[in-house]
Amino acid sequence: MRAERKPPAGSAPELGSEGEAGPAAGSAPARSRKSGSGPPARPTPEQIRAAEGRTVPDVIAPGLRILFCGINPGLYSGAVGHHFARPGNRFWKALYRCGLTPRLLEPREERVLLDHGCGITNLVERATATAAELSNEDLIRGRRRLAGKVGYYQPAAVAVLGIGAYRTAFGRPAAKMGPQRAGIGASRLWILPNPSGLNAHYQLDDLAGLFMKLKNRRT
Repeated sequence: MRAERKPPAGSAPELGSEGEAGPAAGSAPARSRKSGSGPPARPTPEQIRAAEGRTVPDVIAPGLRILFCGINPGLYSGAVGHHFARPGNRFWKALYRCGLTPRLLEPREERVLLDHGCGITNLVERATATAAELSNEDLIRGRRRLAGKVGYYQPAAVAVLGIGAYRTAFGRPAAKMGPQRAGIGASRLWILPNPSGLNAHYQLDDLAGLFMKLKNRRT
């Protein structure tokens, strides 16, 4: 089983969100790779509202094949402490459909991804109701944080999930979906669609097809 690398003081970006490798104050505790027994309880509306500003720990380790980078956690993910956790998000189904995972994982099993060479982080660590609540400055700062993290953990490829956020964060307004000419250090860089169920431009088959292209070009 892959052990998560502990960065020495001052040598890596500050970690602790859906965004970071360790929990920040007020975030849900990190889970082990082993899934819990029985389905988790759904958060109440009050718990979801109270999750604003929370963080979700990164799923990250050195030398991953693909590091997926979301925009920021939604309130549902902030409430339960797992990535892409809201019912209707297609991230986990797209991973399974394209063969990156051998079975359909639940969000609470997110650390199993490490066994398949994949990880998850975010541009912005704090949970909000919508990504529209983030400023351009939030995204630009997130890109700098991501660059530091990628330089430290050295994934083979980074896939940013959301073309609008990518264009703002990286200052590339004409960027198109798919592989990018410029990477982050030695890591190849891709743009993939936001897997949110609210993204009507891409159906599940479309998402899985684009994830498959990344999977097939990861080596």
